[in-house]
Amino acid sequence: MRWLLSRARIWTRRGLILVLRVSRLVSIGIRQIRPGLRFLWRSLLKRWRRSLEFRTVLTTLLLAVTSFAIVGAYLSNQIANNLFQERLAQAESESRYNVKQVQDTFDGAQVTDQSSVITLVYDTLTAVEGRGSVIQRRYVFEAVPEQTKPRNRWVESRASDQLTVRVIPPELRKAVQEGGKQQFWASMEFPVGNEDRPGIAVGNKVTFNGTMYELYLIYDLNTAQKTLDEIQNVLLAGGAALVLMIGAVAWYVTRNVVSPVSHAAVVSEKLAAGQLQERMVVKGEDEVARLGASFNHMAASLQEQITQLATLSQMQQRFVSDVSHELRTPLTTVRMAAEVLYDAREDFDPMNKRSAELLYNQVERFQSLLSDLLEISRFDAGAAVLDAEPQDIFQVLGQVIEGAAPVAEEYGSEVLLHAREKSIIVEMDSRRIDRILRNLVLNALEHGEGRPVHISVAANQDAVAIAVRDHGIGMTPTEAARVFDRFWRADPARARTTGGSGLGLSIAAEDTKLHNGWLQAWGRKGVGSNFRLTLPLRQGGTILKSPLQLEPAEFAVSGIEPGAVLERQVLLLSAAADDPTAGPASDGLGAPIGDAGIAPAELQNPGAVDGTGQGTRDDDVEAGNHDVPSAEDRPEQGKGPTS
Repeated sequence: MRWLLSRARIWTRRGLILVLRVSRLVSIGIRQIRPGLRFLWRSLLKRWRRSLEFRTVLTTLLLAVTSFAIVGAYLSNQIANNLFQERLAQAESESRYNVKQVQDTFDGAQVTDQSSVITLVYDTLTAVEGRGSVIQRRYVFEAVPEQTKPRNRWVESRASDQLTVRVIPPELRKAVQEGGKQQFWASMEFPVGNEDRPGIAVGNKVTFNGTMYELYLIYDLNTAQKTLDEIQNVLLAGGAALVLMIGAVAWYVTRNVVSPVSHAAVVSEKLAAGQLQERMVVKGEDEVARLGASFNHMAASLQEQITQLATLSQMQQRFVSDVSHELRTPLTTVRMAAEVLYDAREDFDPMNKRSAELLYNQVERFQSLLSDLLEISRFDAGAAVLDAEPQDIFQVLGQVIEGAAPVAEEYGSEVLLHAREKSIIVEMDSRRIDRILRNLVLNALEHGEGRPVHISVAANQDAVAIAVRDHGIGMTPTEAARVFDRFWRADPARARTTGGSGLGLSIAAEDTKLHNGWLQAWGRKGVGSNFRLTLPLRQGGTILKSPLQLEPAEFAVSGIEPGAVLERQVLLLSAAADDPTAGPASDGLGAPIGDAGIAPAELQNPGAVDGTGQGTRDDDVEAGNHDVPSAEDRPEQGKGPTS
């Protein structure tokens, strides 16, 4: 007994191990098949979205299969029902005739012994069965149970072959037992050899020697079922062939219609890519051919116009370049003469002195405009080359602010630098970045109406951003969208002494494009403007997100004043140095403003000045986070910039 229990445990463990291994293999197979199925599904979806031909053919096939399935199911059902009804009517008619013969035979029988009764019953039922090469019908002969005062029954039951009364549906037996002399039928299955065949059982009552018997005649429907199966196979094969033919026709028709459209799409893409010589192939005189001819005519017209515009643009660029170069020599001569007259203006009378000053200033302006035109011509000709090398952005920015100090004093504006980093190394062309920043700072001072100008610097893993914010006259969103256009001025009626020639920001945009950077503008009338320059830290890098927001903080987050970017370096340029009553100007750290130097990175006080008078501890912000703090995280704001 113990040996049997131990062997049972062993085989149980082996069975569990086998089940686990099989389940593991099944899960591995599913995991390996799933990516393929997912790839196939995605490929089909992509093909469905991108191919009109595939979508049309597949939709036609699906509709055809659905239609044939509905029609085939209806026809198959109708055929099966008709075959069954025909066979049922035949079975009921034959059953009535055969039951009448059996009852007549039993009524006229003159038998007294058991063997004669058995022989009579057997011969009668065999005649009803109709044996021969094919059995037409089978029978089940059973005495009705629980009869009152039955006579001696020498025959209890008889049945064909291996049939028993159990094959008769109980509902049919109950109906026959309770139905008197009426005839009833029911569908059924009965065994024949090793298979079950469909059939119809027709039940009646007969009497013999005073005993009531149930007589069931069973009709085989196997022949009708085979006929129905053949018909269904024919319908299925014919439907499949017809679906394939419909799919082929749909593919052929769709291909003839869609191919010219696909070809037109390919030609359109090539035209958009600059291959203006591409044309569609036109065949025939139908609607598609007329579409192709019209498309080719449109392409030829576009090519002619684009060629004319390109030629005109090249002529204009060449004209500007040639005129600019030709003007350099006489302009140099005129400038030398203007400088001589300007230096000797003290010896002139007031009218000639004023004329000499105007001549000198306008020649300077003319020379600046000529330099801008030459630079623009180099951009148009594609001759501008980027000379990039790693350099600290704060060094370039310090030079720009130092050069803008006289202009800041002239306009009475303060220049405040906000930054958190001590040094940011960028692969850039320092000459071009200097020109961009100088243009932005000078524009902010000129249009700032004497209010402070904030310069914010921040960096992330991919880019560095410099934002120049003024609080002057500002501009509308429409003007901000056109501010980088050549020779565009927000107010053409303004004096030409303010705002330059209108080429500075255009050149700045071209310089930014050479660095694969962003130069964006924001403005609002009466509030000021904000220009943001975003550069990749490495040459050829891609900018995913600018470290600084373009819209100033006081408009993006309620309650935050401009310049709320936390800082470690502060530069303050102020005209207060010229005010004898204000005392010596300083940057709040003991450094003279007149030196235009950048304040030390490490402040002596516990907080860093951010340009709004508010102090923030350096340890309150994680390193590398350049987002503007929320209103809840910021301390109370001061009343103004520290000076």
